[in-house]
Amino acid sequence: MNETRIRIAFVDDDKELREANTQTLELAGFKPLPFASASAALAALTQEFEGVVVTDIRMPHIDGMQLFRRLKEIDPDLPVIFITGHGDIPTAVEALREGAYDFITKPFAADRLLQSIRRAVEKRGLVLENRRLKAATENIDGTLPLIGETPAMQRLRQTLRHIADADVDVLVAGETGSGKEVVASALHQWSRRRGKPFVAVNCGALPDTMIESELFGHEPGAFTGAQKKRIGRIEYSSGGSLFLDEIESMPLDAQVKLLRVLETRRITPLGTNEIRNVDLRVIAAAKVDLGEASKLGRFREDLFYRLNVVTIRIPPLRERKDDIPLLFAHFARLAAARFNREPPPLSAPVRSYLMAHDWPGNVRELAHFAERLTLGVAEVDIPQTGTPAISMALPERMELYEASLIREALAAHGGDVRLTIEALGIPRKTFYDKLQRHGISRADFVPAERS
Repeated sequence: MNETRIRIAFVDDDKELREANTQTLELAGFKPLPFASASAALAALTQEFEGVVVTDIRMPHIDGMQLFRRLKEIDPDLPVIFITGHGDIPTAVEALREGAYDFITKPFAADRLLQSIRRAVEKRGLVLENRRLKAATENIDGTLPLIGETPAMQRLRQTLRHIADADVDVLVAGETGSGKEVVASALHQWSRRRGKPFVAVNCGALPDTMIESELFGHEPGAFTGAQKKRIGRIEYSSGGSLFLDEIESMPLDAQVKLLRVLETRRITPLGTNEIRNVDLRVIAAAKVDLGEASKLGRFREDLFYRLNVVTIRIPPLRERKDDIPLLFAHFARLAAARFNREPPPLSAPVRSYLMAHDWPGNVRELAHFAERLTLGVAEVDIPQTGTPAISMALPERMELYEASLIREALAAHGGDVRLTIEALGIPRKTFYDKLQRHGISRADFVPAERS
């Protein structure tokens, strides 16, 4: 979520404190929503609220804890940050146990508040994104690699629908795993040919000795071992669509015969002089640049020009990264249904990995990653710049809070031990024990002229 658009509800009956923090939030780029009472906040906040709530604990009529519990009924995932006095710390700790995001004691530095809000905003963003992705995946009716709302994918779908009913041969260009066969299938399903077969042939998987028989068919006795008549893939696809994947792997002599078929729409099976008409629509796919391959003599130039009437380029994932979370959520949902597991949420480390990785295997690689994560066997190793308080256990959070209180007291009293322990209300020995445990140096808080 973009911080410049995030609304922060600030609830406090103290007008001066409310106005001061409203200004702090505005300067930080947020949109503050100041409320003088909990009832006013409850009237305005809904489940669709995309921001964070900051509230005082002590307020008339409806106090902060009551507000928090009412907000949990509206949206259990809404981050609530409490502002407390020292006497309200037990209440704040109880709020943490019930799911509050954080609490800050008065008086507090503006940076302390903003730091907590920014972490809460990040958490809220992930929660809302997971909700959006869940709703989006439940309504998906397209074919997997065609999922996406980036301009590149919108243009791709528009182009496919525009040419689907045109009886023109199409060349599909895309990297490994980008979804070339699914694009070909979409062209077929969106065309008037959808009632006839969609025949897919992986040219790279057929032995050179078999490819002509597979494509053109043969009569009995056409060659050694040809005991029965075989209808070739081209003839079988008549009236439908023929998808030739990895066409760059087709032997040059087979390319000559394919070119002839594309020009005449006729085939002659092996072992016969009979010429048969075919109602043919060819969709060819290549993972290399056929233009460059033709220049190098690895692909017939005339066949390239014959296929290159309409070329569809599938963008790799690295060029449409905004589609990755939606694709991931969809694949994770499919994997969860297949493996009888709960789909994994889009956590901050997972989202960082998804957006940082280049995905050389494209959609296929992403689908496999979603499956591994659903099964709990994927390793996501993303360096984290900080540990949000919400991801830590309560004792760890209390330790951090205690350390921050000691630092605040030392800073307020210029490192003076006597004044600091009086302010904290703890024995001197306890004070020094805590300095050692938290790694705090008193000297860091002593003004330069006294050190």
